[in-house]
Amino acid sequence: MIAVHRLRGEPMFLNADLLESIEATPDTVITLVDGRRIVVADSPEDIAERIVEFRASVLVSAAELRGVSNSVSSIHQS
Repeated sequence: MIAVHRLRGEPMFLNADLLESIEATPDTVITLVDGRRIVVADSPEDIAERIVEFRASVLVSAAELRGVSNSVSSIHQS
């Protein structure tokens, strides 16, 4: 899940796996895989960065559960 903010500033959490596209029109519009659209205050770049950070955290958590050392590079070595 990633955090985004509605135009009035209220936070909401989205499942990053359900995002189909993000566009600036000039407001940021997130389109979900089911076709729903959500307008948010966050920039597309910020949202993309949060998705990358979220996915990296999933990989690190998986590596920790397997007992691999705490560097991301060790994920590629196993």
